[in-house]
Amino acid sequence: MLNPLHLRTLVEVVVTGSFARAARRTGYTASAVSQQIAALERAVGTPLFEREAHGIRPTGMAFTIAERARESIAVLDSLERDIRDVVQGRSGRLRLGTFPTAGERLVPSAVAELTRSHPGAEILLDEAEPDDLLPQVQKGDLDLTLVFAYDLVPRVWPVELTAFPLIEETLVVLVPTGHHALRHADGIDLAALADERWVASRPGTAGATSLFRICAAHMFAPRVAFRSNDYDVVQGLVAAGAGVAIVPGLAYQPREGMVAVPLAQTPSHRRVSALYRTANHNPLLKAALDAFVLAGRGLEGPFVRADESIRSAPGEDEAPTTELEEAV
Repeated sequence: MLNPLHLRTLVEVVVTGSFARAARRTGYTASAVSQQIAALERAVGTPLFEREAHGIRPTGMAFTIAERARESIAVLDSLERDIRDVVQGRSGRLRLGTFPTAGERLVPSAVAELTRSHPGAEILLDEAEPDDLLPQVQKGDLDLTLVFAYDLVPRVWPVELTAFPLIEETLVVLVPTGHHALRHADGIDLAALADERWVASRPGTAGATSLFRICAAHMFAPRVAFRSNDYDVVQGLVAAGAGVAIVPGLAYQPREGMVAVPLAQTPSHRRVSALYRTANHNPLLKAALDAFVLAGRGLEGPFVRADESIRSAPGEDEAPTTELEEAV
């Protein structure tokens, strides 16, 4: 295989007509240039210069190779620039995953920040439930995914993954406007809803499990009449007076006919994290974490707030140091 360095030197010698002048332009000694040309001649199997007493004369083969080499060198230079851009995070591909409520409230501003700060990068997004996205992160099909865990349904993530906390959501009780349980000034006593029809997510989901465990702490089992994993459907049923529900803060959307209040005695939370392979060295991964930190800070509200670790970060536009950053 021809050595690209030798081809570059050949081009300079042909252009300048001298080993010495080519050496000055390339930063090598004249002896080093001569040795590189000799090595190239051995590689191609034919002399490239006629050595004369007072100089050198390129052969026809030297002109032919130099002309073709310019094209190859230009391609290699372009490849080198592309690789440098990817390594420095100016371009490349970042594959993100999210669950639906974060996809609506958290992801848009983070992706907008990424496309603004890294216009040459390709940002891809997939939406599914965390249990469906987790294997994709483990296999390397996704660089990062957003996941959640309820206080009463804790999760232990695979050891090869790092979970970076972003959001703390308060679980809120949804009741129809004017409901009798709203008489408590500091929130709702869940025991007052023991006889109500409940709207819940599907059996086996973390949200449904959390609901039953919260109600069990208040000495009753909820009478679930309606199930949906679509929080718009859940809130629509509550607003229509069909039942009551508990939803995480990101899912809550104010609407007529419905009131959202926290639990009066035992507040509970859902916590959102960014999950990625610890060994993932995609240069865009740090930028993605920074963008999600900024997006998380922008969600401050009555039922949603940034995780304590990023609320106490040094500056408004500066993300906290992550394990990923420390490893770089």
